[in-house]
Amino acid sequence: MTRLFVAAWPDADTVERLRALDRPDEPGVRWVPEVNLHVTLRFLGDVDPAAVSHRLAHARLPKVTALLGPALERLDRRQLVVPVEGVDALAAAVRSATAEIGDHDPRPFRGHLTLARTRRDASTEMIGAALTAAFEVGAIALVASELQPTGAVYTTLATFATGTRQRVSPAPDDGAATMT
Repeated sequence: MTRLFVAAWPDADTVERLRALDRPDEPGVRWVPEVNLHVTLRFLGDVDPAAVSHRLAHARLPKVTALLGPALERLDRRQLVVPVEGVDALAAAVRSATAEIGDHDPRPFRGHLTLARTRRDASTEMIGAALTAAFEVGAIALVASELQPTGAVYTTLATFATGTRQRVSPAPDDGAATMT
């Protein structure tokens, strides 16, 4: 079993806009590394990657545009996020395709991209900072998350194109299947 989630990775232009944000050194605020910035469409928990890949390979995944902004906010007391609209239909398709697999979160989907994690009592001057960006979600990724003392390490296990029927392509040299 592997700790998994399904994500949409922002495009290079969006990453550049996120990179341009001020990241003040504030007590209790840990900024997410640039390589880990993503929109979670579904967290699955510890599950079999092959089962998830099989379900996503047969799913109809709509092509959507992720709209970030208009300002940074708290998702809860421990996350600084930029809200993301426009991905609800894609998240619903992922949830539907994987409904019988993994952890079940009864809360409604709320699109966001986490920029920092904070201690409960920490505050940040970045709440309310303006940020707008948009990117077309041409593919989603099945991602393994390995928790380390220095933070999570993410590995993309497979990608699935949006807006088309899925088909499995030959496995690359590392033995992992790639969905196109």
